[in-house]
Amino acid sequence: MIFIKKTTFPVLAGLVLAALFSSCQEDTTTIGDGVIGGEPFETGKANFNVFAYTKKINSVKTNALPIYQLGNFNDPIYGKTIASITSQLQLSTINPSFGVYSQETEDGAATDTSVSTIDEEETVKSVYLFIPYLTDIKDTDGDGLTDDLDIDPADANSDTDGDGLVDNDERLRQTNPLSNDTDGDGILDNVDTENGVSAYAKKYVLDSIYGADLTAPFTVKVERSTYFLRDLDPETNFEQAQEFFSDQEFAPTFVSDILYNGQETIRDTELLFFKSDDPDTEDVDESTEVDQTIAPGIWVPLDNQFFQENILDKEGSQELLKNTNFKEYLRGIHVSISQSDDIFFLLNLAGANITIAYEYKSVDMNSTADDTSDDEVVTLEKRYVLNLVTGDGLTSAVVGNAVNTLVNEAYPTDITDALSSTGNADRIYLKGGAGSYAEIKLFDEDAVVSQSIINQIKSNNWIVNEANLVFYVDREALDAVSGVIEPLRLYLYNTETNDPLYNPFTEYNGTSGTSLSTYLFYDGLLSKENNKGIKYKIRITDYINDILVRDAENVTLGLTLTSDIRFISTGNAMLDGDTEVKIPVMSTINPLGTVLFGSNVDAANASKKLQLEISYTKAN
Repeated sequence: MIFIKKTTFPVLAGLVLAALFSSCQEDTTTIGDGVIGGEPFETGKANFNVFAYTKKINSVKTNALPIYQLGNFNDPIYGKTIASITSQLQLSTINPSFGVYSQETEDGAATDTSVSTIDEEETVKSVYLFIPYLTDIKDTDGDGLTDDLDIDPADANSDTDGDGLVDNDERLRQTNPLSNDTDGDGILDNVDTENGVSAYAKKYVLDSIYGADLTAPFTVKVERSTYFLRDLDPETNFEQAQEFFSDQEFAPTFVSDILYNGQETIRDTELLFFKSDDPDTEDVDESTEVDQTIAPGIWVPLDNQFFQENILDKEGSQELLKNTNFKEYLRGIHVSISQSDDIFFLLNLAGANITIAYEYKSVDMNSTADDTSDDEVVTLEKRYVLNLVTGDGLTSAVVGNAVNTLVNEAYPTDITDALSSTGNADRIYLKGGAGSYAEIKLFDEDAVVSQSIINQIKSNNWIVNEANLVFYVDREALDAVSGVIEPLRLYLYNTETNDPLYNPFTEYNGTSGTSLSTYLFYDGLLSKENNKGIKYKIRITDYINDILVRDAENVTLGLTLTSDIRFISTGNAMLDGDTEVKIPVMSTINPLGTVLFGSNVDAANASKKLQLEISYTKAN
């Protein structure tokens, strides 16, 4: 698969504690002799038990998401996931007037004394649905060229296209840093004093697109949705947002008109559309001016007649008076990819829209309002935009509603059996979306035993320097299949408060704007050898110190993968038995999966056993 970017308690407790501390003698050294009162200090490491339980997620909340999934993801371990999107449509302006005049004014044109008032006869020319791809915008040197395209991402004065003009100067001159001759006139940009184009089609680095062959065409289907996506939940007296879940399927039951069903290909370059030259302006060539720019994304034509009848012909009607009316009337669209296509996208619907280009009639008075003899009826063009949703739910509130339907094929038997087990796991199965997560308990399964161990640690008067959980990748499981895309980061959180275990104030790396280079002390990043994942290490030093020093509760922890650790919001998920839990949204929007060693491993994998590792200092 190709991926674009990238016994009774007193006896039992005594046995546990004795065994625990007798097995924790590792690399004790003496440092700092005479530092305080002549007393030396000891440093050491101790390992403590960890208990892991993998939980299958039957469904997860999939509306009001920052990112939506679309297509078919073929996971070599967990099987196929089919994702489709059902979204509301929203008027960009309520009660719109198409053309110049309102429909009421047009209807009175016959008796109106103004010669400029006519029936504008608005007619749809074209309708396009646009859903932008995610793109990598990292530009380390600020030269306007993303790092993956830049010959030297750290040097703004590098010359990527070799035309003698450095990338930063190309940015200032608005020439193409990926072409030595932006306007194609045979003169290199560094000596060309007259760039003959007003704009050039920019190239982007696409992100979060998965498939075996990203050059192959794929089939997009757009249908009218007949399902009413409520914004507010009637069971809460319409005081809370309505939740929709990943197992809610809208097609084929709740769809009608096919608005588009055809092939599309991935493109990484803008589409530029230029204006038509106006013959009345002899000294200006409008054909060199860009009229419209279409960024890389899904861009497909929709049925003109449908939007003529349901949008333009409804001008002045109650259906277009306000968005609540409109959402009830035209309930939305359903977007899917043919299940035979091996292609999968992560998409931001906040940037998606439907653009209706239409023409209308207008009276040109030729600048002589008092003289009607030279008036003529001309045809002009305008556009009207319908939005899907606005806001990403992270940096801004989501307006509108869209639901991601995620259909997973049955997992292999060994995974199904593991997910149905209630015992301490030998393997931890993590899968994004409506997949699986893990619950982690430190020290012991029994809360009383755990507290006894904690009390024993406290009595040792340790200063905890570092505490880590190390999750080893089951390479045998991953190497048994081909094409596994390993998640790059894990996320550990408090299941009672849903808070992260990292401290955003003390651990944040403010110099970086990327998800993988923030909270580096906390870590959670995938460590690789020979380009294969070996382990994830998560530092939980603050959490352990909270327990030992500040008497915080030792709670059950949640473990998921994450698309971006900077965002910690959660959404509801349903487990077996209709048990409801909170799952990080950044796991919900991630299609990837992996297999990790738990703590209940056999002797052959003892070195990869999941344990809590504590490094400490104590005074003798």
